[in-house]
Amino acid sequence: MNIEQFYPLFLQSEKVTIDSRKIGKNDIFFAFSGENFNAATLAEQAIESGALAVIVEQKEFENKEKNIFFAHSTLEFLQQLAIYHRKQLQIPVIGLTGSNGKTTTKEIIHAVLSEKFNVQYTIGNLNNHIGVPLTILSIKPEHEMAVIEMGANHQKEIALLSSISQPDFGYITNFGKAHLEGFGGYEGVIKGKSELYDYLKDHKKTIIVNENDPVQVEKTENYSPKITFGKENSDYKFELFSEENFVGIKYDNRKAVSKLTGEYNFTNLCAAVSLGLHFGIDFEKIKNAIEEYTPTNMRSQVVKKDGRTLVLDTYNANPSSMSASLQNFITFEGSKTIIIGDMLELGDESEKEHQNILNLAQELGFDQIITVGKNFKKVNSSETAFESTAELTEYLKLNKILSENILLKGSRGIALEKSIDFI
Repeated sequence: MNIEQFYPLFLQSEKVTIDSRKIGKNDIFFAFSGENFNAATLAEQAIESGALAVIVEQKEFENKEKNIFFAHSTLEFLQQLAIYHRKQLQIPVIGLTGSNGKTTTKEIIHAVLSEKFNVQYTIGNLNNHIGVPLTILSIKPEHEMAVIEMGANHQKEIALLSSISQPDFGYITNFGKAHLEGFGGYEGVIKGKSELYDYLKDHKKTIIVNENDPVQVEKTENYSPKITFGKENSDYKFELFSEENFVGIKYDNRKAVSKLTGEYNFTNLCAAVSLGLHFGIDFEKIKNAIEEYTPTNMRSQVVKKDGRTLVLDTYNANPSSMSASLQNFITFEGSKTIIIGDMLELGDESEKEHQNILNLAQELGFDQIITVGKNFKKVNSSETAFESTAELTEYLKLNKILSENILLKGSRGIALEKSIDFI
């Protein structure tokens, strides 16, 4: 079974899934197998559950009469199917990556563009070599546009994801100290993320550029076509303002106030508004999208609890985003406690970067500093340094935080959100 032969069957399907627990009627199930589990053993059961077809990578499980087909690699077949489907699509596809703010930017772009278009976009964090093909394959005839988030922690990953998603527009949020171990340092981050630029340039596609970012400016110098924002002579010029700790954006004397906190979210808003204006969406509709968008994904999420303000940013953390979060949080009025968790995947730079963040927190003068994780424990000898969120929770059961404002910021693996009920 080759891709062209299989494609008509795909067009009849409801959706593509790799999760046997989520198989619905007329779905296509890709039976991915791991070291301890062979999903191909579920092929017959999947068909009985209503699946239209199943792809397996063990020949003995093939049964063409039941639409169970063999492929040498389920992953490769999934990716090739996505590439073939992408080539049939006649809609603009926007691709984005970056060290910080990818998901929030994607969400805001989706909200803005949805004011005028039927937009498909990356759901949750499906931004890797499996998630991107699944997102591409979820694009239906009724969709008029797509926004694809691409994540990576090694070289060549963005190149692969770009070749699958084939974006017509591309934006890199920033270049920060994230996944230093995998990328091989900060210069490696720039090289790896810039693979999106390489694809766009090779195919003469449009690059969105924040002209306040010297790396973006340098990497896109003398290139066209591009959409620019940030400077006086940029295509779009915006002004930042804040209202009760929330980020606002001003364009042509008109204002929109988001439900996001942190000045670092301003450029995320700028990118979304620039795309909205580029695609002919009136600013009043853009304003509506920005003001209605409510973060619920533990990224710059503000929660009111027992008369206090909690800022939840527990989905990801690296030295760049951690520094930005602390410098934003110190501007809040009233007493302030920070609960910061380990920043993962920093390799040889880990101890130095954790020390730098602890030093910054102490210099900023928060009322209370609580750290969670083994990396922070190495550099923090205070009584409020805990190795795990479980240890933190036990502390919180006996010690109420009295501050009016509390920041929780850490990597996904630390799961600081599990302590919220005890704050």
